[in-house]
Amino acid sequence: MSEIMVKLPDGSERSLAAGSTVLDLATSISRGLAKSAVAAEVSGVQSDLGRILQSGESVRIVTSDTDAGRHVLRHSTAHVLAQAVTRLYPGAKYTIGPAIEHGFYYDFDLSGRTFTEDDLGRVEEEMRAIIKADQPFVRSEIPIDSALELFAEQTYKCEIIERVRHGSADGADSAEVGGAAGTVSVYRNTDEFVDLCLGPHVPSTGRLGHFKLQKVSSAYWRGNEKGPVLQRIYGTAWESKAALEEHLHRLEEAEKRDHRKLAVELDLLSFPTELGGGLAVWHPKGATVRKLMEDYSRERHQRGGYQFVYTPHLSNANLFQTSGHLDFYADGMYPPMEMDNGTYYPKPMNCPMHCLIFRGRQRSYRELPLRLFELGTVYRYERAGTLHGLMRIRGFTQDDSHIYCTHEQLQSEIISLLDFVMSVLRAFGFEEFSFHLSTKDPEKYVGSDEIWSTATAALENALTVHGVEYSVKEGDAAFYGPKIDIHVKDAIGRTWQLSTIQCDFNLPERFDLEYVSKDGSRQRPIMLHRALFGSIERFFGVLVEHYAGAFPTWLSPIQVRVLPVAEAHQDYADSVVRRLESAGVRVDLVEANDQLGKRIRTAKLDKVPYVLVVGDDDVSAGTVGVNARGADVERGVSVESFIERIRNEISVGVVDG
Repeated sequence: MSEIMVKLPDGSERSLAAGSTVLDLATSISRGLAKSAVAAEVSGVQSDLGRILQSGESVRIVTSDTDAGRHVLRHSTAHVLAQAVTRLYPGAKYTIGPAIEHGFYYDFDLSGRTFTEDDLGRVEEEMRAIIKADQPFVRSEIPIDSALELFAEQTYKCEIIERVRHGSADGADSAEVGGAAGTVSVYRNTDEFVDLCLGPHVPSTGRLGHFKLQKVSSAYWRGNEKGPVLQRIYGTAWESKAALEEHLHRLEEAEKRDHRKLAVELDLLSFPTELGGGLAVWHPKGATVRKLMEDYSRERHQRGGYQFVYTPHLSNANLFQTSGHLDFYADGMYPPMEMDNGTYYPKPMNCPMHCLIFRGRQRSYRELPLRLFELGTVYRYERAGTLHGLMRIRGFTQDDSHIYCTHEQLQSEIISLLDFVMSVLRAFGFEEFSFHLSTKDPEKYVGSDEIWSTATAALENALTVHGVEYSVKEGDAAFYGPKIDIHVKDAIGRTWQLSTIQCDFNLPERFDLEYVSKDGSRQRPIMLHRALFGSIERFFGVLVEHYAGAFPTWLSPIQVRVLPVAEAHQDYADSVVRRLESAGVRVDLVEANDQLGKRIRTAKLDKVPYVLVVGDDDVSAGTVGVNARGADVERGVSVESFIERIRNEISVGVVDG
């Protein structure tokens, strides 16, 4: 019997019998690996476990407990969902069903019928029957004409196939269904169900089972608001019962922490319908927290050598023509306003206006790096279906800085930017970070290869200097330069993309930015974009969910609430309030017009860090009873010692001189 030789990720080689599959390889390594394997990457191509291997190929086994493996589990479970729906609802049209972060969905056309939450139980039961049947996932490639005949009653699939025929398929199809020229890839589960799909999938439905259908919603076909309205079912799938339960628990906790709910409960802000979608008004308590965030940011930037600027909320169209936004970003901008002296747009970005500031006069190398900073409000037309509280909003304020530097300064500037970003994020309570480097798309970029190489190396070296691990997203950079994205992990383990450091070779070219170098020649600066919070609004929403509305003392809109036990203690309570106010503490008082226990419970619901109760003993001794959030009650605490304690906590948000 002839043999083949394949390469493993560790550089070793393994001999197998000719005709061996990926699963055979996994089994030859260990039974445990074979049991956990769900797919593979063979010479860079995602493949099923049933793929027959060829000599010389490199193979990486994909296991169910990895992100790639979970993606396969979720995509396979989405197919089972579609199969169950078509069983239960004859005539249902199924469209696309991709895996997404933490789960999957599938969109259906039910000819006017809508799913209800009660329907999910029936669908889930049917899915479990399909899984129990252990149906194999079988891939084949068929001619396009045969595919059109096979899916003749599935109009949406036929539309996808026609786009494949004409070379216009895109990622929204979830199926750029590959295969040889003139063919598409399909997966079949028995003769009952077949779907367009590139794969890979688990070997059979019996490998699935740890899933949960979560909700139903409406969706537009291909995201077109004028197109058919579809019914979308969301679900999640994991490699084990424990992983599924952990995720569902995290979702329960996330629901409790939802900033949209807490913002109302804590009277922080609201989204009045009269304003339209994606626009918020800030109430006094929320505005207090926002001001503290902004003040801290301003102070840190001032001490970091940044210069503050202000720019208008709208501009003549010529500016955005020069910047390229009208060519590359028009869909994300609000419609133009025709004025008596030209066409104007609300600004979607601050950077073009900062370029005008740089260009406002001749610049010398002695001025560089020039660091500009603005809390600038921008406006972007987010589709109604994408809006999500403060996380996806139409008007928001960026803590926007743009640094103009020489090629020689680029390295040190990026290193200092990373220091700056992580230091500020830590001040707000984040300690776990992940870093992602996006590199040049070889087909779409501006600037020389040399500049790209220099900038990318500078970003890489900055990450190395900080001793952090990072992932590389090859070809994922914008056309105008590489970037670092910084994610933070919150209190319940979710990650949020917040800060970005991005090199830009495009805008300095478009705006013809120059500085006079040491030798008198005119040189082009490199421009660094840096959004630390991302936006004030989104960062605020992340903070609300991270702390579940219980902000640390320095950020809390009300830091102390004073409660007199009875009316007789009112005067003393007033004096405690005055002393706290003089010490710079944000404090309020709730009079003894209701039961003490009820007032204490209300303070806890308001998530006030400290509740001070004063009664007879306190009046005579000059003390307070301290009910700290999440701690035991302390009696007989002197007002002076309490003020010292809370001042120390407040000092966390004070920038050192």
